[in-house]
Amino acid sequence: MKLKILSIVWGVVDLNRAIAFWCEALHYKIKNEPDADFAILIPKEGDGIQLSLKVTSSEEPKRHHMDLITDNQQQEVERLLSIGAGKMPGWNYEDDADYVVLLDPEGNSFCVVQQNK
Repeated sequence: MKLKILSIVWGVVDLNRAIAFWCEALHYKIKNEPDADFAILIPKEGDGIQLSLKVTSSEEPKRHHMDLITDNQQQEVERLLSIGAGKMPGWNYEDDADYVVLLDPEGNSFCVVQQNK
């Protein structure tokens, strides 16, 4: 058996806020009733990598990162901003950058990548 990604584990401070944001952002749902400090999110439909949310008390930067891919980057960036994402301040993009760096409501960075057509 080959190794496969089971889950991305994302450190958060406010579990309920993170559940609401990532379920809406990714069209995911909660797999099981969440614990006080841990929740697993899975796609509402079809296959996909599960996202595990783990409460952390650390104020240090979380050492994780996700790249999300889409065939309509501008539309998805606008949608994510409308549900609570923020723009990464001061990011210097290359001239041919195919990604946009955003922040989730807790300040964790992630990228929205334009799928090649």
